[in-house]
Amino acid sequence: MEIHQVYAKQGLQWILSGFYLFRKAPLAWVMACFTLMLIALAMSLIPLLGKFIFTLISPVFLVGLMQGCKALEQGEPLEITHLFIAFKDNPAPLIAIGGFYLVGQILIIGLAMLTGGSQMTDMMLYGKRVDETELMGVMSSFLTSSLLMLVLSIPLMMATWFAPLLVAFDRLSPQAALQQSFFACLRNLFPFQVYIIALIILTIICLIPYGVGLVILIPTLFTSIYVSYKDIFLGEPVRFTAADAEQDYRAANWTNPADAAKPSHDEIKSANDPSTNGSAPSGDTVQCAHCQQSVARNSAIESKGKYYCNEAHRRQHQLPDEPDQH
Repeated sequence: MEIHQVYAKQGLQWILSGFYLFRKAPLAWVMACFTLMLIALAMSLIPLLGKFIFTLISPVFLVGLMQGCKALEQGEPLEITHLFIAFKDNPAPLIAIGGFYLVGQILIIGLAMLTGGSQMTDMMLYGKRVDETELMGVMSSFLTSSLLMLVLSIPLMMATWFAPLLVAFDRLSPQAALQQSFFACLRNLFPFQVYIIALIILTIICLIPYGVGLVILIPTLFTSIYVSYKDIFLGEPVRFTAADAEQDYRAANWTNPADAAKPSHDEIKSANDPSTNGSAPSGDTVQCAHCQQSVARNSAIESKGKYYCNEAHRRQHQLPDEPDQH
């Protein structure tokens, strides 16, 4: 699977495009995220075990929300049932990713406690008080442990960021998905830095009016994950159906030089018009057999008499037992 390297400014574009995707069904997104928070809160009431279980199944919920993003992109409605849809389709690989993240977090916390020493451990776990002479040593150990947790948590987050989507959409094994996710984040380190900085600034702004802005920011965070996945692994932005072409949700997109040959909204509408039988608007464009979108003929991938906008769509559309003549 090809990992595309994008410009640093795309980190901000992921958030902007994610907001447009949220704007297509704001009430449904708020309800879905609120339901997820209620599930997390209910499971946290179970001492210790509840948090472990939620961490294990959180990738399954994430994939459900990503399926909701895909449905919105195809002109279908987002429903609360999308949150649970991934439980129906072999959730074991997704739970394995959750288990990897859980074990990683436990090891990181354990190592941080060992680094901090017994005094910091007693203070954090049992609330033990220390006098002024010991406080400086404890604070120094606490700072060292915090930095260690941060340094080790970043690679763990990189490995699990895209892994659930790669398992669900590209049918990779959990191990391969974790590797691909890590190297994708590593190759696009600068866009992710812009992305994280923008999220931190937006979080501070959203917290000012009693945290009301988080109602919009949290769903936008989920939709931005889907946008970044398409940008890095499929090399394409979020594309809406012809019915949504009148509303230019991509008006704020920055255009890369490689995107200059991509069709306009009018071309997409013409390609999806029933009166044209799904044909391309001209001889210079063809229709992807997988996503039904128009693409320039010179940049399309031809296989068995059909055209595809990228390699991932060609593999997904062809049956496993069909011979690959590409």
